[in-house]
Amino acid sequence: MSTGPGPEDRWECGSCGTPYDPDEGDPDGGIPPGTRFEDIPDDWYCPVCGASKSEFVRIED
Repeated sequence: MSTGPGPEDRWECGSCGTPYDPDEGDPDGGIPPGTRFEDIPDDWYCPVCGASKSEFVRIED
């Protein structure tokens, strides 16, 4: 099993569908590029709709 970002590590907001891209991070939210979703602080929220990190769902290909 892979330990780095890959297709199995895709997440999107369950509320608005905004994807989290680890290659881009969320610089406006204090998340630098290259940050895996699992390494984001629990108090982070969706930059589009404000949903909490816990509302994001893993996307399976």
